Amino acid sequence: MHKSLPNRAIEWRRSTLILLDQRVLPERVEFLPIKSVAATHRAIQAMAVRGAPAIGISAAFGVVLSALSHAGKNNHQARAAIEADIEYLASARPTAVNLSWALQRMQTCLHENNTQDRLAALERTALAIHEQDIAANKTMGRLGAKYIQAQSNVMTHCNAGALATGGYGTALGVIRSAFSQGKVQTVFAGETRPWWQGSRLTAWELQQEQIPVQLLCDAAAASALREHNIEWVIVGADRVAANGDVANKIGTYGLAVLARHLGKKFMVVAPGSSIDLSSPNGAAIKIEQRGAHEITQVAGKMLTARGVNAWNPVFDVTPADLIDVLVTELGVVENPDTDRIAQLFAR
Repeated sequence: MHKSLPNRAIEWRRSTLILLDQRVLPERVEFLPIKSVAATHRAIQAMAVRGAPAIGISAAFGVVLSALSHAGKNNHQARAAIEADIEYLASARPTAVNLSWALQRMQTCLHENNTQDRLAALERTALAIHEQDIAANKTMGRLGAKYIQAQSNVMTHCNAGALATGGYGTALGVIRSAFSQGKVQTVFAGETRPWWQGSRLTAWELQQEQIPVQLLCDAAAASALREHNIEWVIVGADRVAANGDVANKIGTYGLAVLARHLGKKFMVVAPGSSIDLSSPNGAAIKIEQRGAHEITQVAGKMLTARGVNAWNPVFDVTPADLIDVLVTELGVVENPDTDRIAQLFAR
């Protein structure tokens, strides 16, 4: 096993998309060479790559792979085939808006470039989406860290770090930035069942950078918030509605309720590409449901009696009135609502 965090979980190398397989961390560090649209779709759907920004970036490179595979066709045929592949990639996972945002940007590029320029233009656009995400993460890290007081403990949920983005991270980007300024003492990370992103990924990322981390079972969050002088709960987002409601990993809503009850602050960190102005509120966001086996089994071993069913939503919706601060690279919105979100985009 590698002893340090790879520079990037996503790389574009010689017409191949290289993805760090997040399903096998932290036991093994393995990279998947992705060379087709079908393989890109499988990697997203199977959660080899996960995290809203990372999904969008991977799908953008999937469009480049599509253009490569259809390069021998005439202009009309190639364009139609690439558009079909874009639609197919969009079906991989429904909740994270970054997926459709990145694919719409790639489709715009497709329509604006002729046959000779198409492949190069699509590749430039995908690379720009990747690099701009990293830059946005660093901006969010700087803006969010301003809210963290010295000698603070913070809590996070799921994984919103370098693994979930182009690099650096959203929620973990804020934590990284605040830690580098000497503000953060300990990060409390929930395990995040059923995929264990907190224990497998977040704790691993923080350990690689020697940021003190305490892992919690999800049910211990309330006690930790009450007993460990935690100032902020800091999370990412897969989609932010126009009124400021946030869809994020299942369990986020419960943490927001706990934070409000216990007098703690709740911060959401998400790029502008995660804000969906076409969704008026959280009720309009489609929540992905996955199989019961993800709850009833771990590593193929049954945890329940056979025949026991399970409800397995991947995300929940946190109402805007439980969010103290929404941090984006476009600026910070305190106590987000419809008017404040609109003003953010009007700047």
